[in-house]
Amino acid sequence: MPSASLWRPALPEPDIEGGFGLYVHWPFCQSKCPYCDFNSHVVDRVDQVQWRDALAAEIRRYAEMVPHRILQTIFFGGGTPSLMHPETVAHLIETARAAWPTANDLEITLEANPTSVEADKFRAFRVAGVNRISMGIQALNDADLRTLGRLHTVREAQDAFRIARSEFDRVSFDLIYARQNQTLTAWRDELKRALSMAVDHLSLYQLTVEDGTAFGDRAARGLLRNLPDDDGAADMYDATQDICGAAGLIGYETSNHALPGSESRHNMIYWRYGDYVGVGPGAHGRITLETGKYATEAVRQPEAWLKAVREDAGTPAIDERLSEPDQAVELMLMGLRLKEGIDLDRYSRLAGRPLPADRIERLEIQGLIRQDRDRLRVTMKGRPLLNAVLRELLFD
Repeated sequence: MPSASLWRPALPEPDIEGGFGLYVHWPFCQSKCPYCDFNSHVVDRVDQVQWRDALAAEIRRYAEMVPHRILQTIFFGGGTPSLMHPETVAHLIETARAAWPTANDLEITLEANPTSVEADKFRAFRVAGVNRISMGIQALNDADLRTLGRLHTVREAQDAFRIARSEFDRVSFDLIYARQNQTLTAWRDELKRALSMAVDHLSLYQLTVEDGTAFGDRAARGLLRNLPDDDGAADMYDATQDICGAAGLIGYETSNHALPGSESRHNMIYWRYGDYVGVGPGAHGRITLETGKYATEAVRQPEAWLKAVREDAGTPAIDERLSEPDQAVELMLMGLRLKEGIDLDRYSRLAGRPLPADRIERLEIQGLIRQDRDRLRVTMKGRPLLNAVLRELLFD
């Protein structure tokens, strides 16, 4: 933990590139999905008032560290934030608005599961101040929904989506592809059905089997069978780009597609390497103070986090001052996911040197990246090979 002197507030509204947002983590779920490695916990009962007050206290504590910033976005993630009471959400939004000056077009996103119980609260969430819903549908096939551990059916998801569209101008939903037994033809058909639901934003993720998850355990025992091979998954990725592009939903980030102007502004803060406060168990943050830019991470276990807030104002479990070269690496790791790429001058300022010209040239010849004056972008050909591109550019 830095000494108190290092936690001096940031200077009044520094011109920090990338923007400023708030992430609120609600760690509770009705069930744990077998692919999920997020910090989520299944409990019988949650004291909403106790958690509301603790999260509000953390928002106010961070506002003392980084005052005067203009808050552009709030994102309620989890876990399952749609299990929060709308009154809890409203209180936290009011707390954030009182803590920082806010942009006129403040984006407030809430992640939601498409069950009928949660859909019934959409109007109350809108009244609370939420203006964007991100819905975890994950599949448009009932058998695959069961395999993924989801508690809703396709019909329930479609009904919940219609309710959300009636209450909110901006609604996104997630799908997972490269699932067990899934063929390229089946994914193309499913994606076209998704696009027929008149969305303006889609998050489309390739299934990743993570250690420590139920799927990870099954895979280690040889029980997670019939996943597409690497070539099959790559074909699904290519089809995703083609089909979404033809529908006008541009792949503005590796896994995210939107009509122009409908991009997730909160997530853009991450990818443009801006500043964001993270409150709640396990929440990460990046904040710029007078003494530099810090990475923060809160205590992961919910009860331990709650105890920390009560006893010592919730000091982060991890807070590390990032060197400028480390910031340059993070800028690349995040920014090259975006279609717009990164500002090479910003990278050079942070790294203390430009990227090696010979490596850029080599990757350009291979058609994996494109340098356009002061910006560096990964091409459509290079996107599936992003990790290899990053290794070539950043590491010896």
